[in-house]
Amino acid sequence: MDTPAHYSTFESEFRVRPDDIDMFQHVHNSKYFDYVLAARYDQMERCYGMAMEKFMERGFGWVVRTAHVDYKRALTMGDYFIVKTGIESIDDKGCRVKFSITNKATKKICCDGWFDYVMIDMATGRGAKVPEDIIAQYTI
Repeated sequence: MDTPAHYSTFESEFRVRPDDIDMFQHVHNSKYFDYVLAARYDQMERCYGMAMEKFMERGFGWVVRTAHVDYKRALTMGDYFIVKTGIESIDDKGCRVKFSITNKATKKICCDGWFDYVMIDMATGRGAKVPEDIIAQYTI
């Protein structure tokens, strides 16, 4: 993937809910994926000006191909946290989105990593070329 000098990063704030907690009384590892996906959904519309619904109207969707998460410390019940995401690279096949999740009170990173997304043609379920106007919209 081609990597320009810089892409923007954006933040979304959430709070740990009771149904996020596992038997060890901290956030279950799978919930961190949900947090990143929720942040991207929020940021697509609010920050990039192109919500997921706009992709769907054009017959496109995004699918996670690969995900890497490096867990550092736990979030617990009621914690407020910040999910920071940004495109690391984008090309006509997809994009890599880097992220970090930080405990708002302690300012310590709970986990970080990246997701590789592939654009899908929703009619066929197969990979699709990312249109140039979408690449331009997300290259901010």
